[in-house]
Amino acid sequence: MLRHENQVLRRQLGGRPRWGHADRLWLAALSRLVHRRRWAEVFPVTPATILRWHRHLVARKWTFTDRRRPGRPGTRRLVKALIVRMARENPTWGHRRIQGELARLGYPIAASTVWEILHAAGIDPAPRRAAGPTWRQFLTAQAHAIIACDFLVVETVLLKRLYVLVFIEHGTRRLHLAGVTAHPTGAWTAQQARNLLMDLGDRIAGLRFVIHDRDPLFTSAFGQVFTAEGLRVVTTLPRTPRMNAICERVIGTLRRELLDRILIVNERHLTFVLREYLIHYNGHRPHQSRQQRPPDIATQAVRDVTELNDLRFIRRKPVVTGMINEYHDAA
Repeated sequence: MLRHENQVLRRQLGGRPRWGHADRLWLAALSRLVHRRRWAEVFPVTPATILRWHRHLVARKWTFTDRRRPGRPGTRRLVKALIVRMARENPTWGHRRIQGELARLGYPIAASTVWEILHAAGIDPAPRRAAGPTWRQFLTAQAHAIIACDFLVVETVLLKRLYVLVFIEHGTRRLHLAGVTAHPTGAWTAQQARNLLMDLGDRIAGLRFVIHDRDPLFTSAFGQVFTAEGLRVVTTLPRTPRMNAICERVIGTLRRELLDRILIVNERHLTFVLREYLIHYNGHRPHQSRQQRPPDIATQAVRDVTELNDLRFIRRKPVVTGMINEYHDAA
């Protein structure tokens, strides 16, 4: 009787019936109550179809709802909050500068991760600046034996022009403030070179080259101060600032991080501000060429980023009249 009813049903449909999800679920469940040999007599579909429906039913039962992407775990929420905090408290810091500050705190993290966090938070990183001198191989091989100098020009509030003579050691990136004056002369420049040699002390023995441009203030007396100590003076070509790229870059850093954000009143004020920044630059500011270490620090602690459990343990310390922030562990 059942077979005859199925045949009549097939003739009326005139083709294959369409089974909904409820129909498949119902027939698959009833298949457990009917002996396997009678499936062909009872069900209007083949036994293979019943088995396939049952497999799908079992697969749906054991399907997990965890949709996390495979791979390494994502960056912790506290780390993201700290990165966004640093970016908002320091508008001139890009993703690499923030990465360096985290590495200095002992929490190494990839620069690309910092960039993604800033991008997701809607904070644009600082534009990348062109880097790489044309003397790359020479500077790399002789970095620890080179000291470079150049003049930084600063305009005061009353449009009085001041000149700052700065020196930087290529190997350690240690910055030296030679002097500030409104009326530089060749004799004044030579005297600042003598003062620098006194400040360097025994470190002068490790230096071999002095790089400066063709400014008339760098007189022969200035060069003789260094040649008397066994150093060779290297003069850059005209209109070729990249031959003294590291010193030009530190002058740009002084402008971007400090001088472009503060009004200078007079020579005394400029000297005070630059000396305060010098302490921050040599003792705290990380440098990419030194694996994110400041010039005066040979090694620093390295901790896992996952150990950062509470942002309250990271303290902000405003320096240089509050224009720059330093971050330290609360302990």
